[in-house]
Amino acid sequence: MKRRLPPLNWIRSFEAAARHLSFTHAALELNLTQAAVSQQIKGLESQVGAVLFKRLPRGLELTSAGSAYLPAVHESVERLSIATEEIFGHSRTDLLNVKVNLVFFLKWLAPKISGFRELHPHINLQLTSNIWIDERETSADNDFEIRYGKGKWQSLKSDRLTWDELFPVCSPDFLIKNKSLKTPEDLSQHSLLHVIGYEEGWGHWLKQTNHEHIKPSQGFQFDTLVTALEMAALGQGLALGRTSLVEDMIKAGHLVVPFEQKIVTDEAFYLVYTRSQAKHPHAEIFRNWLLAEVAQQ
Repeated sequence: MKRRLPPLNWIRSFEAAARHLSFTHAALELNLTQAAVSQQIKGLESQVGAVLFKRLPRGLELTSAGSAYLPAVHESVERLSIATEEIFGHSRTDLLNVKVNLVFFLKWLAPKISGFRELHPHINLQLTSNIWIDERETSADNDFEIRYGKGKWQSLKSDRLTWDELFPVCSPDFLIKNKSLKTPEDLSQHSLLHVIGYEEGWGHWLKQTNHEHIKPSQGFQFDTLVTALEMAALGQGLALGRTSLVEDMIKAGHLVVPFEQKIVTDEAFYLVYTRSQAKHPHAEIFRNWLLAEVAQQ
Protein backbone atom coordinates (compact mmCIF):
# COMPACT_ATOMS: atom_id res chain seq x y z
CA MET A 1 0.00 0.00 0.00
CA LYS A 2 1.42 3.38 -1.03
CA ARG A 3 1.81 5.77 1.90
CA ARG A 4 0.67 9.36 1.35
CA LEU A 5 3.29 11.87 2.45
CA PRO A 6 2.16 15.00 4.30
CA PRO A 7 2.37 18.28 2.33
CA LEU A 8 5.83 19.83 2.43
CA ASN A 9 4.56 23.09 3.94
CA TRP A 10 3.15 21.13 6.91
CA ILE A 11 6.50 19.40 7.36
CA ARG A 12 8.37 22.74 7.23
CA SER A 13 6.03 24.26 9.81
CA PHE A 14 6.50 21.29 12.14
CA GLU A 15 10.30 21.39 11.79
CA ALA A 16 10.48 25.14 12.47
CA ALA A 17 8.02 25.02 15.38
CA ALA A 18 9.90 22.08 16.92
CA ARG A 19 13.22 23.94 16.68
CA HIS A 20 11.86 27.12 18.22
CA LEU A 21 9.23 25.45 20.43
CA SER A 22 7.08 28.37 19.35
CA PHE A 23 4.45 28.82 16.65
CA THR A 24 5.14 32.57 16.71
CA HIS A 25 8.87 32.23 15.98
CA ALA A 26 8.20 29.54 13.37
CA ALA A 27 5.72 31.89 11.68
CA LEU A 28 8.31 34.69 11.57
CA GLU A 29 10.90 32.36 10.02
CA LEU A 30 8.49 31.03 7.39
CA ASN A 31 6.87 34.40 6.69
CA LEU A 32 3.46 33.08 7.72
CA THR A 33 0.90 34.04 10.33
CA GLN A 34 0.85 32.23 13.66
CA ALA A 35 -2.64 31.00 12.83
CA ALA A 36 -1.41 29.51 9.54
CA VAL A 37 1.39 27.61 11.28
CA SER A 38 -1.00 26.36 13.96
CA GLN A 39 -3.46 25.20 11.30
CA GLN A 40 -0.75 23.36 9.36
CA ILE A 41 0.45 21.59 12.50
CA LYS A 42 -3.13 20.49 13.20
CA GLY A 43 -3.39 19.18 9.65
CA LEU A 44 -0.17 17.22 10.08
CA GLU A 45 -1.28 15.78 13.41
CA SER A 46 -4.56 14.73 11.84
CA GLN A 47 -2.84 12.98 8.95
CA VAL A 48 -0.25 11.09 11.02
CA GLY A 49 -2.81 10.30 13.70
CA ALA A 50 -0.77 11.57 16.64
CA VAL A 51 -0.42 14.72 18.75
CA LEU A 52 3.05 16.20 18.13
CA PHE A 53 3.06 19.13 20.57
CA LYS A 54 1.85 19.79 24.08
CA ARG A 55 0.30 23.27 24.09
CA LEU A 56 1.41 24.76 27.41
CA PRO A 57 0.67 28.22 28.88
CA ARG A 58 4.26 29.36 28.38
CA GLY A 59 4.99 27.68 25.06
CA LEU A 60 5.26 24.33 23.36
CA GLU A 61 6.73 20.99 24.28
CA LEU A 62 7.22 18.02 21.97
CA THR A 63 5.29 14.87 22.77
CA SER A 64 7.06 11.52 22.61
CA ALA A 65 5.68 11.09 19.08
CA GLY A 66 6.90 14.56 18.10
CA SER A 67 10.35 13.89 19.56
CA ALA A 68 10.59 10.63 17.63
CA TYR A 69 9.45 12.27 14.38
CA LEU A 70 11.66 15.38 14.56
CA PRO A 71 15.12 13.88 13.75
CA ALA A 72 13.89 12.32 10.50
CA VAL A 73 12.01 15.48 9.52
CA HIS A 74 14.95 17.75 10.35
CA GLU A 75 17.38 15.59 8.37
CA SER A 76 15.04 15.46 5.37
CA VAL A 77 14.49 19.23 5.33
CA GLU A 78 18.22 19.86 5.74
CA ARG A 79 19.17 17.45 2.95
CA LEU A 80 16.57 18.94 0.63
CA SER A 81 17.84 22.44 1.37
CA ILE A 82 21.47 21.45 0.73
CA ALA A 83 20.62 19.60 -2.48
CA THR A 84 18.58 22.54 -3.76
CA GLU A 85 21.46 24.94 -3.10
CA GLU A 86 24.07 22.63 -4.65
CA ILE A 87 22.09 21.97 -7.81
CA PHE A 88 20.21 25.22 -8.34
CA GLY A 89 22.16 27.71 -6.25
CA HIS A 90 24.14 29.07 -9.21
CA SER A 91 22.43 31.13 -11.86
CA ARG A 92 22.69 30.06 -15.48
CA THR A 93 25.06 32.93 -16.25
CA ASP A 94 27.40 31.95 -13.40
CA LEU A 95 27.73 28.24 -14.09
CA LEU A 96 29.75 27.03 -17.08
CA ASN A 97 28.61 23.52 -18.05
CA VAL A 98 31.17 21.22 -19.66
CA LYS A 99 30.38 17.62 -20.60
CA VAL A 100 33.62 15.66 -20.81
CA ASN A 101 34.67 12.28 -22.15
CA LEU A 102 35.34 10.28 -18.97
CA VAL A 103 38.86 9.03 -19.73
CA PHE A 104 39.94 12.47 -20.99
CA PHE A 105 38.69 14.04 -17.79
CA LEU A 106 40.40 11.56 -15.48
CA LYS A 107 43.71 11.24 -17.33
CA TRP A 108 44.16 14.69 -18.88
CA LEU A 109 41.83 17.41 -17.62
CA ALA A 110 41.49 16.59 -13.91
CA PRO A 111 45.20 17.11 -13.08
CA LYS A 112 45.09 20.53 -14.78
CA ILE A 113 41.73 21.92 -13.69
CA SER A 114 43.10 23.38 -10.44
CA GLY A 115 45.19 25.71 -12.59
CA PHE A 116 42.03 27.09 -14.15
CA ARG A 117 40.49 27.66 -10.72
CA GLU A 118 43.58 29.53 -9.56
CA LEU A 119 43.42 31.83 -12.59
CA HIS A 120 39.64 32.26 -12.56
CA PRO A 121 38.25 31.62 -9.05
CA HIS A 122 35.07 33.56 -9.94
CA ILE A 123 34.06 31.04 -12.63
CA ASN A 124 32.05 28.07 -11.40
CA LEU A 125 32.30 24.90 -13.49
CA GLN A 126 29.88 22.00 -13.72
CA LEU A 127 31.70 18.99 -15.17
CA THR A 128 29.69 15.94 -16.22
CA SER A 129 30.94 12.83 -17.98
CA ASN A 130 29.77 11.34 -21.24
CA ILE A 131 30.26 7.76 -22.39
CA TRP A 132 27.89 7.44 -25.33
CA ILE A 133 26.77 10.61 -27.06
CA ASP A 134 24.39 11.71 -29.77
CA GLU A 135 26.81 12.47 -32.60
CA ARG A 136 24.34 14.89 -34.19
CA GLU A 137 24.00 17.52 -31.51
CA THR A 138 25.12 18.87 -28.18
CA SER A 139 22.71 19.21 -25.27
CA ALA A 140 21.26 22.65 -24.63
CA ASP A 141 22.29 22.17 -21.00
CA ASN A 142 25.99 22.15 -21.94
CA ASP A 143 28.16 25.06 -22.98
CA PHE A 144 30.91 22.74 -24.23
CA GLU A 145 31.48 19.04 -24.81
CA ILE A 146 34.78 17.20 -25.10
CA ARG A 147 34.34 14.28 -27.49
CA TYR A 148 36.47 11.61 -29.09
CA GLY A 149 36.20 11.21 -32.84
CA LYS A 150 37.37 12.60 -36.16
CA GLY A 151 36.25 16.16 -35.57
CA LYS A 152 33.35 16.22 -38.02
CA TRP A 153 29.95 16.75 -36.42
CA GLN A 154 27.19 18.38 -38.41
CA SER A 155 26.40 22.00 -37.42
CA LEU A 156 29.00 21.91 -34.63
CA LYS A 157 32.29 23.74 -34.30
CA SER A 158 35.27 21.86 -32.89
CA ASP A 159 38.82 22.52 -31.67
CA ARG A 160 41.27 19.61 -31.73
CA LEU A 161 42.88 18.95 -28.36
CA THR A 162 45.13 15.91 -28.89
CA TRP A 163 47.52 14.47 -31.45
CA ASP A 164 48.23 10.92 -30.34
CA GLU A 165 50.13 7.80 -31.19
CA LEU A 166 48.48 4.44 -30.54
CA PHE A 167 50.46 1.59 -28.97
CA PRO A 168 50.09 -1.42 -26.64
CA VAL A 169 50.60 -0.94 -22.90
CA CYS A 170 50.62 -3.31 -19.94
CA SER A 171 51.71 -3.34 -16.31
CA PRO A 172 55.37 -3.89 -15.37
CA ASP A 173 54.38 -7.06 -13.46
CA PHE A 174 52.52 -8.40 -16.49
CA LEU A 175 55.64 -7.99 -18.61
CA ILE A 176 57.81 -9.69 -15.99
CA LYS A 177 55.42 -12.64 -15.62
CA ASN A 178 55.06 -13.04 -19.38
CA LYS A 179 58.65 -13.15 -20.56
CA SER A 180 57.55 -14.55 -23.92
CA LEU A 181 55.94 -11.20 -24.75
CA LYS A 182 58.70 -9.73 -26.90
CA THR A 183 57.13 -8.85 -30.26
CA PRO A 184 53.59 -8.16 -31.55
CA GLU A 185 53.57 -11.74 -32.85
CA ASP A 186 53.29 -12.87 -29.23
CA LEU A 187 50.00 -11.00 -28.69
CA SER A 188 48.03 -14.06 -29.80
CA GLN A 189 48.99 -15.75 -26.51
CA HIS A 190 47.66 -12.98 -24.26
CA SER A 191 44.43 -11.20 -23.32
CA LEU A 192 43.71 -8.03 -25.27
CA LEU A 193 41.62 -5.34 -23.58
CA HIS A 194 39.12 -3.87 -26.05
CA VAL A 195 36.99 -0.71 -25.89
CA ILE A 196 33.56 -0.85 -27.54
CA GLY A 197 32.86 1.96 -29.98
CA TYR A 198 36.44 2.96 -30.83
CA GLU A 199 37.20 2.64 -34.55
CA GLU A 200 40.93 2.59 -33.90
CA GLY A 201 41.01 -0.51 -31.74
CA TRP A 202 43.10 -3.66 -31.75
CA GLY A 203 41.96 -4.74 -35.22
CA HIS A 204 43.04 -1.37 -36.63
CA TRP A 205 46.41 -1.40 -34.85
CA LEU A 206 47.20 -4.97 -35.91
CA LYS A 207 46.34 -4.17 -39.52
CA GLN A 208 48.39 -0.98 -39.60
CA THR A 209 51.43 -2.77 -38.13
CA ASN A 210 51.09 -5.72 -40.57
CA HIS A 211 49.94 -8.22 -37.94
CA GLU A 212 46.34 -8.62 -39.10
CA HIS A 213 46.71 -12.42 -39.09
CA ILE A 214 46.50 -12.25 -35.28
CA LYS A 215 42.93 -12.74 -34.04
CA PRO A 216 41.93 -9.34 -32.60
CA SER A 217 38.78 -10.39 -30.73
CA GLN A 218 40.41 -12.35 -27.90
CA GLY A 219 40.29 -10.99 -24.36
CA PHE A 220 37.90 -8.60 -22.58
CA GLN A 221 35.61 -5.84 -23.86
CA PHE A 222 34.78 -2.65 -21.95
CA ASP A 223 32.56 0.36 -22.60
CA THR A 224 35.15 2.92 -21.44
CA LEU A 225 38.82 3.35 -22.23
CA VAL A 226 39.59 4.32 -18.65
CA THR A 227 38.41 0.86 -17.53
CA ALA A 228 40.64 -0.87 -20.07
CA LEU A 229 43.65 1.19 -18.98
CA GLU A 230 43.02 0.49 -15.30
CA MET A 231 42.67 -3.23 -16.04
CA ALA A 232 45.97 -3.11 -17.90
CA ALA A 233 47.59 -1.38 -14.91
CA LEU A 234 46.24 -4.22 -12.73
CA GLY A 235 47.97 -6.80 -14.91
CA GLN A 236 44.85 -8.19 -16.57
CA GLY A 237 46.09 -7.89 -20.16
CA LEU A 238 47.23 -5.41 -22.80
CA ALA A 239 45.36 -2.23 -23.70
CA LEU A 240 45.93 0.27 -26.47
CA GLY A 241 47.27 3.49 -25.05
CA ARG A 242 46.93 6.95 -26.54
CA THR A 243 49.86 9.25 -25.88
CA SER A 244 47.92 12.04 -24.16
CA LEU A 245 46.17 9.61 -21.81
CA VAL A 246 48.96 7.27 -20.72
CA GLU A 247 52.00 9.56 -20.47
CA ASP A 248 51.48 10.14 -16.75
CA MET A 249 50.71 6.46 -16.08
CA ILE A 250 53.96 5.48 -17.82
CA LYS A 251 55.97 8.12 -15.93
CA ALA A 252 54.46 6.88 -12.66
CA GLY A 253 55.44 3.30 -13.46
CA HIS A 254 51.87 2.00 -13.65
CA LEU A 255 52.20 1.07 -17.33
CA VAL A 256 55.04 0.12 -19.66
CA VAL A 257 55.33 -0.07 -23.45
CA PRO A 258 56.37 -3.61 -24.48
CA PHE A 259 56.96 -2.89 -28.20
CA GLU A 260 58.32 -0.05 -30.30
CA GLN A 261 55.57 -0.22 -32.93
CA LYS A 262 53.32 2.85 -32.79
CA ILE A 263 50.85 4.36 -35.23
CA VAL A 264 49.47 7.89 -35.53
CA THR A 265 45.77 8.15 -34.71
CA ASP A 266 43.18 9.74 -36.98
CA GLU A 267 40.77 10.04 -34.05
CA ALA A 268 41.34 12.62 -31.33
CA PHE A 269 39.68 14.53 -28.51
CA TYR A 270 37.86 17.70 -29.54
CA LEU A 271 36.22 20.62 -27.78
CA VAL A 272 32.77 20.76 -29.40
CA TYR A 273 30.17 23.53 -29.28
CA THR A 274 27.61 25.51 -31.27
CA ARG A 275 27.86 29.23 -31.91
CA SER A 276 25.03 29.93 -29.47
CA GLN A 277 26.58 27.80 -26.72
CA ALA A 278 29.88 29.66 -27.05
CA LYS A 279 28.08 32.91 -26.12
CA HIS A 280 28.22 32.09 -22.39
CA PRO A 281 30.05 35.03 -20.74
CA HIS A 282 32.82 32.71 -19.52
CA ALA A 283 32.96 30.36 -22.50
CA GLU A 284 35.82 32.09 -24.30
CA ILE A 285 37.88 32.24 -21.11
CA PHE A 286 37.60 28.47 -20.63
CA ARG A 287 38.23 27.75 -24.31
CA ASN A 288 41.35 29.94 -24.42
CA TRP A 289 42.70 28.35 -21.23
CA LEU A 290 42.10 24.83 -22.57
CA LEU A 291 43.77 25.54 -25.91
CA ALA A 292 46.74 27.13 -24.11
CA GLU A 293 47.13 23.96 -22.03
CA VAL A 294 47.03 21.91 -25.24
CA ALA A 295 49.73 24.09 -26.81
CA GLN A 296 52.04 23.37 -23.86
CA GLN A 297 51.85 19.59 -24.31
